[in-house]
Amino acid sequence: MAVLRFPETDQKFENEAAIRGELAALGIDYERWTLDRVGADASAEDVLKAYAGEIDEMKRRGGYVTADVIDVNPATPNLDAMLAKFDKEHTHSEDEVRFILAGRGIFFLNIKGKVASVEVGPGDMLRVPKGTTHWFTLCEDRRIRAIRWFQQIAGWTPEYTGSGVDKNY
Repeated sequence: MAVLRFPETDQKFENEAAIRGELAALGIDYERWTLDRVGADASAEDVLKAYAGEIDEMKRRGGYVTADVIDVNPATPNLDAMLAKFDKEHTHSEDEVRFILAGRGIFFLNIKGKVASVEVGPGDMLRVPKGTTHWFTLCEDRRIRAIRWFQQIAGWTPEYTGSGVDKNY
């Protein structure tokens, strides 16, 4: 289950309904999905088949054209370089959508000068709309496995803001 924090006001939310409501007020979609369809070691192909209904529904709702499974762990080659691309404040020209299958990560959102952190874990689905200022990092186990959706086949590229806000978190 996700944990939503507003560091500047020391607010913390761990209740699904409260998290959904707080994030909705910021323009961010949050849902909880079941994880009972495939085993932890299922192939990416099996994961995509098992969640085909949800994947197709998300494609319909958001105009996404493709979905894949990302699997990052401490043994991933060049992990630090990969993470360095996303741990600085940036935006994208398309939505960033993730359904977390395993591991944990933190999305930091900077919306109208209000910073929130959303720690996501297995079962959490988060949609960060295009143009939303944010950054991402993994938790201590440096592991995340997720279904990702894309509106363009080539995927998205981070557009860095250079604000330096991310350095304070």
